[in-house]
Amino acid sequence: MSLTGARKKGKKFLNPIPTDEVGFGKMIPILKEYYNNKAENTPKKQLGPFKTDVSVFNTPPATGLRITLIGHSSLLIEIDGKRILTDPVWSERVSFSSFFGPKRFFEPPIALEDLPPLDAIIVSHDHYDHLDKNTIKYFAGKHVPFITSLKVGQHLVSWGIEKNFINELDWGDSTMLGDDCNITATPARHFSGRGIIGRNETLWSSFVIKGHTHNIFFGADSGWFPVFKEIGETFGPFDLTMLEIGAYGQYWPDIHMGPDNASNAHLALKGKLMMPIHWGTFNLAPHAWDEPIERLLKYAKEKNIDLFVPEPGMPAEVKPFVSGW
Repeated sequence: MSLTGARKKGKKFLNPIPTDEVGFGKMIPILKEYYNNKAENTPKKQLGPFKTDVSVFNTPPATGLRITLIGHSSLLIEIDGKRILTDPVWSERVSFSSFFGPKRFFEPPIALEDLPPLDAIIVSHDHYDHLDKNTIKYFAGKHVPFITSLKVGQHLVSWGIEKNFINELDWGDSTMLGDDCNITATPARHFSGRGIIGRNETLWSSFVIKGHTHNIFFGADSGWFPVFKEIGETFGPFDLTMLEIGAYGQYWPDIHMGPDNASNAHLALKGKLMMPIHWGTFNLAPHAWDEPIERLLKYAKEKNIDLFVPEPGMPAEVKPFVSGW
């Protein structure tokens, strides 16, 4: 396998290894799984409210690395003097409609207009829970550079982002923020598409973010695959891995990891600290909303993994820490 250049078949991007995606043939068993599910998919008790103390951003992080969890895969990363926002989703629902679809468990802890100045926005792929039209439209005309996967830029342009502020990366491509922060797109095992047509015609990626002092990995969405080891050997070790632990189910084991495989990915990546993402914000799978973190706590203890789990909205210096939210 190679870390450079995604393969295509016609217009369709391909995963690095054969991958069983969620197709129409699985819809009936998936619907049955949801119907028979008795777990607490949505919290019975309202989460939060969470609120970011924006005055914190007036002072640089003492360690040079600080992260504010907005929710799901939306993170405000402060790394070695740069501020990077990942997969920003501020809308109430992750859907093609504002009237139905998965709804947030809690409000974003910081308003878009209260964000500090950004050096870049990373968009990993085009699924609704990672690429939010209304949020992107807020940034139209604000001249914030976007870093994204191949072909995703067409969505950004259609929502008002100027082409010269969009940098599309293939796997293995890199771009610089200033002269001391390098961002590299690396493979992921997932899929793309926002409707019935156009599936897999845009690329999905993970990202290595390397500042002058810190080196971190944003995994976005991915199933387990051996390429994590290659990424770790080529770009690691990582001070922090940010890996998805939620939205798993028995009918799509190849495209999301769950806490067991996510912790294995952290080890393969040569990570020092692991931050779980993609859980606790939307009901996207037939498991209890807090099951992913409960399972991860168990696996982390068994595998001797240090975790970084801040509560939403709290600008947190990156160190071993598990909040009780």
